[in-house]
Amino acid sequence: MVEIDPLTGLPKELGIGEILAKESQRIKIRKVKRRFGKIATVIEGLTDKQINLKQLAKKLKNSLACGGTFDKEQGIIELQGDHRIKAKKILIEEGFNPDSIEVE
Repeated sequence: MVEIDPLTGLPKELGIGEILAKESQRIKIRKVKRRFGKIATVIEGLTDKQINLKQLAKKLKNSLACGGTFDKEQGIIELQGDHRIKAKKILIEEGFNPDSIEVE
């Protein structure tokens, strides 16, 4: 039995729901200062359940050669270091809309 996506009405195997979710996100990338003067990059606004935050965080950490974490409940990915510009490029490569990504 084919599982139907309630948002699009198409089969879930096509992955159309994830593509639509990526294009509709309002993402904010900012730099914050943590304890002992450490810099971290915070990516906020990934609240849609269609987006696999664990997989996206892993891709960002591997591409940027840094550590980090994610919070599925709040839709936040936190990376160690200042990677704002590079993180935006990777998010665009992953299918997010460049106009909806704001870098501070």
